[in-house]
Amino acid sequence: MAVKVFIKRNIKQGKTQAALEMLNEVRSHALKQPGYISGETLVNHYDPCNIIVVSTWQSIDDWIRWQESDQRSGKEDQLESLQEAPANFEIYDLGLPSGK
Repeated sequence: MAVKVFIKRNIKQGKTQAALEMLNEVRSHALKQPGYISGETLVNHYDPCNIIVVSTWQSIDDWIRWQESDQRSGKEDQLESLQEAPANFEIYDLGLPSGK
């Protein structure tokens, strides 16, 4: 079952552009990952330090494989240096999971 991953980030003042560039780089790598469907980056209209990345994956296993990859975790460490606090990850199933 497909999942949507919401990653909420609170970026330090003056670091939004650097964060967006890094997020675009991460997405370019994600495009090549098995199970990746789509992604978008949303910047709060009134507070550009609040950014949400939404990605869609064919399965939770595809997302976990990408989340735990060395390629992604290295970029996540760099992104954290631009943030006020650690990112908040939320994962939602598209529709009701079977057996629930």
